[in-house]
Amino acid sequence: MSTPTGEERDRVDPEEETEPGTTPDERREEPALPHVEGIVGGPDRPTHVAVVIPAKDEAERIEATVRAAAGIELVDLVVVVDDGSTDATAAIAKGAGAVVVRHRSNQGKAAAMLTGAQLVALRDEAERADGGDRFSEELLAEPRVAGHTGPLPVIGAADAPPRALLFLDGDMQESAAEAAPLVDAVLRDGVDMAIALLPAQEGAAGFGMVVKTSREGIKRATGWEPQQPLSGTRCMTREVWEACQPLAPGWGVETSLSIDAVNAGFWVKEVPCDLHHRATGKDLRGQLHRAAQLRDVMRALARRRHVQPPEIIPEEPTGE
Repeated sequence: MSTPTGEERDRVDPEEETEPGTTPDERREEPALPHVEGIVGGPDRPTHVAVVIPAKDEAERIEATVRAAAGIELVDLVVVVDDGSTDATAAIAKGAGAVVVRHRSNQGKAAAMLTGAQLVALRDEAERADGGDRFSEELLAEPRVAGHTGPLPVIGAADAPPRALLFLDGDMQESAAEAAPLVDAVLRDGVDMAIALLPAQEGAAGFGMVVKTSREGIKRATGWEPQQPLSGTRCMTREVWEACQPLAPGWGVETSLSIDAVNAGFWVKEVPCDLHHRATGKDLRGQLHRAAQLRDVMRALARRRHVQPPEIIPEEPTGE
């Protein structure tokens, strides 16, 4: 299998909606771990996954996304963070079975991710306090002493590990089920952060400037060169998530997560997933979106490990 050139890699970003991307057969090969049946790792490794879906004005797509995400093996909690929607996103997500939390106004992607992760942490703590799903109680005989009237209950599973976090976009609809390989990588193969490699998205249009800026900045900071540096569909352990705080704001969050995780010594791996979402076009709205992405990525690179953002070289569209 050949290694794609830099030009080929620049056409494979799902988040910035660049030109048509490489096919799975053209992607770089990574050494694969042998398949492991069941969960791997020590007592601190996660055994279940919480899905966090930041969403704004996704009433038409959120129901299918929630139901597909809930069907992924080992997912036992789906949280939707309604980031200031003006439509029925929150009500529809709740009706589909998600736990919903709302921002009164739009706070941006990073803030929505943080809110969702905080809610999952509260759920984890509450379940550990109750003993969780694996709650068991047994009575142990104790020697009678003053003030003691009989055997005491012993609560198990108080040290259950926190859930892994799987971040999905709200517009993925039925394809959200295809994020399962990310869960498998983290829970079964021992990867610390698994990042989705998406196929070329229909209708995507862009020059690749934001992708190149993020990729080169991550490489300068860590020595690792990701294929899709802006891919926001990621599964990670709670340990990784905590190590990457504070998050870079807005659209710089993926860049900062990759830099912090790699520099902290975690195993970060890109995993092909057949996921699809709404593409960003070449209209004014799409151009403004990419401009905001570039701004946030530059800020993230400037603040992360004192990395200087690479020089921006505008390119002409290829016409593909």
